[in-house]
Amino acid sequence: MGATGSGKTTFLQLLNGLLQPTRGKIFIDNKSIFDSDFPIDRLRTRIGMVFQFPEMQFFEENVFKDVAYGPQNLGLGRGEVLRRVKKALEAVDLDYASYYQKSPFHLSSGEKRRLAIACILALDPEMLILDEPTIGLDWISSMKIEKIILDLHKQGRTVIFVTHDMNLVTRIARQVIILDRGSVVFKGKKQELLSNYKILKTYNLPFPDIMEFMNKIKKAGIPVDSKVYSLPQAKKELDKVLQNSQYQKKLKMHLFVSM
Repeated sequence: MGATGSGKTTFLQLLNGLLQPTRGKIFIDNKSIFDSDFPIDRLRTRIGMVFQFPEMQFFEENVFKDVAYGPQNLGLGRGEVLRRVKKALEAVDLDYASYYQKSPFHLSSGEKRRLAIACILALDPEMLILDEPTIGLDWISSMKIEKIILDLHKQGRTVIFVTHDMNLVTRIARQVIILDRGSVVFKGKKQELLSNYKILKTYNLPFPDIMEFMNKIKKAGIPVDSKVYSLPQAKKELDKVLQNSQYQKKLKMHLFVSM
């Protein structure tokens, strides 16, 4: 995370070897990725990157050809290419039989974003890098992207994503890095970040919606923990308040005004 211009996209492109650092080195398996004998092409199959608005990069006439492009360039046989295409589309909830002949340009925004992820998954990367994966998507499409990320993590893949959406971070992130003008200003678990008001305010990071809501309730004189950030935590706090008749009416009135 970080403000526009803080270096997030640059950092992602350094990880994938798309940019060379002006200082320092990038090591994978104890080797600098810009050494002459380092297999940089192999690196880009191990670390797959989905750019912001990746749907702008489609160029084939149908979904099958777009997803198959990467595996074909690896020199894989027709059977293996077909297997990878089907598996990649299945992983992003796009039914092969329903989509393989469709033009990628005629899909919805959410379908295009998932197709872009499938194009990278067909390369079978160890790590997936996503630049603003849910930007511009409606709630349902965003939830599908979240599920894909969580499923990939369960499979043992590392997923790194850039986002301005603190609610997305709250729901699925484990570790968070905050960048400011190219420097790391915070690195830690999301729980540490969300309890650190100073960092959130200093770098103008939005509070999650649930924290904002709980803050408003606390400011109204209702004793709740304003640092909770998940629905189960919020429900537990509100249930405790509702057991106290002193605050029941006040809370109900505040909820009515909020709606």
